[in-house]
Amino acid sequence: MAQVSRLTLAVEAGDLALPDAGQVAVFAPRGDTDLSALPKERVQVITGHKPEFDRFSAQGFECSVEVQGPYAAAVVIVPRAKAQARALVAAACAVSEGVVIVDGAKTDGVDSILKAVRGRVPVWGPVNKAHGKLFWFDAGAHFADWAVQVRQEIAGGFVTAPGVFSADAVDPASRLLGDHLPEKLGAVVADLGAGWGYLSGRVLERERVQRVDLVEADHAALECAKKNVKDARALFHWADVPAWHAPDPVDTVVMNPPFHTGRAADPDLGRAFIAQAAGMLK
Repeated sequence: MAQVSRLTLAVEAGDLALPDAGQVAVFAPRGDTDLSALPKERVQVITGHKPEFDRFSAQGFECSVEVQGPYAAAVVIVPRAKAQARALVAAACAVSEGVVIVDGAKTDGVDSILKAVRGRVPVWGPVNKAHGKLFWFDAGAHFADWAVQVRQEIAGGFVTAPGVFSADAVDPASRLLGDHLPEKLGAVVADLGAGWGYLSGRVLERERVQRVDLVEADHAALECAKKNVKDARALFHWADVPAWHAPDPVDTVVMNPPFHTGRAADPDLGRAFIAQAAGMLK
């Protein structure tokens, strides 16, 4: 039997009153986030992660990669990256005309966010359940200083964004792979899980490469890749790698695939990348 979510508990207990009208924004929900307590016809899911975008769209939720507010209320699902979590709270406060609801796991730092918010505004809750907490407060311009630039520049002149993989520096494994790529890669190359484009940039150092398909599920990372890989031979695909199909067979696949989901090890994810690579090679 599925556990009742913290959001459902708060609403059903009458502690958290949802607005009777107007849209409710939900920032960065995970695939297993239970939104059944919200009025589906008035919810807009805001996520740049393609698997979640597709999953919630299939459930009948309106989805967007950007805020379109204003909203009557906003829900923030706390991500693992602290800067990204604070930025989402700031964004929710900026577009909500009512309450801002924050929900997250202790392992993702919800306690730290709760403590910081309590230091500024009155807070209701929290609802404690399943190693996590949910709390809420009235929206306002209390957290404008938590907003971060959409993009940032790191060493090497690369553009990244808060919350994307290797946002603060080139990933050592990607650099190592880039330094040891064969000189001859063939005409058509696919970069699976391309991130903000580091490996594709290294591939395109080879004049004989005619096309590189950058496939990335994180919309923010892919937008950064478009800034970092300014080469007409690069094609950009916002897609979930295990579900993506190459337009035609490729000569080479490069990738530094994930083997985890959040903090949890997920070898099957890396295996899915490898299987996709095998299936698209000439």
